[in-house]
Amino acid sequence: MVKIIIAAVATNGVIGRLSGEMPWLSKEEFQHFRNTTLGHPIIMGRKTFESLGKPLKGRLNIVLSKQRDFMIKLDEVVTLNSLIEAYEYCKEKNYTKIFIIGGGQIFPEAMKSADEMIISIMKFSAKGEVYFPAIDPNIWNEVNREERSEFIIITYVKKI
Repeated sequence: MVKIIIAAVATNGVIGRLSGEMPWLSKEEFQHFRNTTLGHPIIMGRKTFESLGKPLKGRLNIVLSKQRDFMIKLDEVVTLNSLIEAYEYCKEKNYTKIFIIGGGQIFPEAMKSADEMIISIMKFSAKGEVYFPAIDPNIWNEVNREERSEFIIITYVKKI
């Protein structure tokens, strides 16, 4: 099972606000995100889910919360308490590819176990309080770079 982090990051490293919201709207980047993740499970923290306002269609939405009694009662949502539980759940269901979509508390932990990262570097800085973790070139190899009008997509693979 391939574990992939997917994120949009401003040039100053900002990925969001403390409320869980993204500080920008980019139709082009959202289309890239949708096309990449459609049909695969997406794993996110509770704040990220709440900022979306509803489950993303065409994907199993796995929401992580440390609150043991936190539950979202929707068919397309599974609520779990840790990233490890999410990985085990997806492995049991025989998913071959899963995406970790945020947020600020999930990404640093996910970077330890992820196999790949697909990072959209937006062509602007943004105001926000939540930052994407530094990408260590001793751990991650850049394998592809694709230019878009509003962002650059950089794909990384973990070094073995």
